[in-house]
Amino acid sequence: MSLLSRFPVGTNVYEREWDALIVLDTCRVDALREVAPEYDFIRDVDAIWSVGSASAEWIAQTFTERYREEVERTALVTANAFAQRVLGDREFPEDGRGISYTDWDTLHLNDFDHVDQPWKYAEPAPVGQCLPRPVTERAISVGRSVDPDRLVVHYEQPHHPFTARAIEEGRTELYPWEGEPFGYLKDGGEYERVWEAYLDNLRWVLDEVAILLENLDADRVVLSADHGNAYGEWGMYMHRYAVPVPEVRRVPWAKTTATDEETFEPTLEPPGVEPGIDTGAHLQELGYLV
Repeated sequence: MSLLSRFPVGTNVYEREWDALIVLDTCRVDALREVAPEYDFIRDVDAIWSVGSASAEWIAQTFTERYREEVERTALVTANAFAQRVLGDREFPEDGRGISYTDWDTLHLNDFDHVDQPWKYAEPAPVGQCLPRPVTERAISVGRSVDPDRLVVHYEQPHHPFTARAIEEGRTELYPWEGEPFGYLKDGGEYERVWEAYLDNLRWVLDEVAILLENLDADRVVLSADHGNAYGEWGMYMHRYAVPVPEVRRVPWAKTTATDEETFEPTLEPPGVEPGIDTGAHLQELGYLV
């Protein structure tokens, strides 16, 4: 981490042109290409190399002093608790050796034009992580009321646990390939079961993206990801800091557009006073050791 914090690799999203950036957590390039024919708003799926191979690293390396002017014109709507941990609580990815030689110049939540974290106050999912609908609702509301120069919408899906099918079926118990997909694979589980559960989570969030694109005015919209996931490639599973594995570091870059046709009216509102939230517990639900 020390080397990459001082000499980051990859393309910072602020080096590209966009009005709204939709971040699909752990979305791989090949996964988005596989489901793209099912969605009219996804055409060509290009790729870039991310500045991080885990959410905290991507956040720390994206919203930096170098891009202060752009960040100050950006509204952030996020379901990812690492936004609070890194940008708010100033807890950065470290080397894990007790001594850190990292060199972060990451900005603070207060430096954004507007920040909304629906994972803190939306009704909890019956199983798994923050539901995508609250993120869609708040992104629509922020787009209409704040009308920022740039909008970043960070969904938690398709990140595991892969709960889409369970929620659709009314299950509160997950199959091993849904709840613990990487342990399941390491124990000799079927790759196709894991991959299809992953794609179900991706379709689930893309259905929400379809709603967002009909209720947001943005000429230049990009679908991308903070990082991908490894499912055994190069002997790696899931994702972790500072790795060059292409399946983790290479992310989609798919251009589209959005027009507010007012087909959806949000009802979710943030509380007047921010509730006390256990960020660590939320991250543990996503399989992180914190």
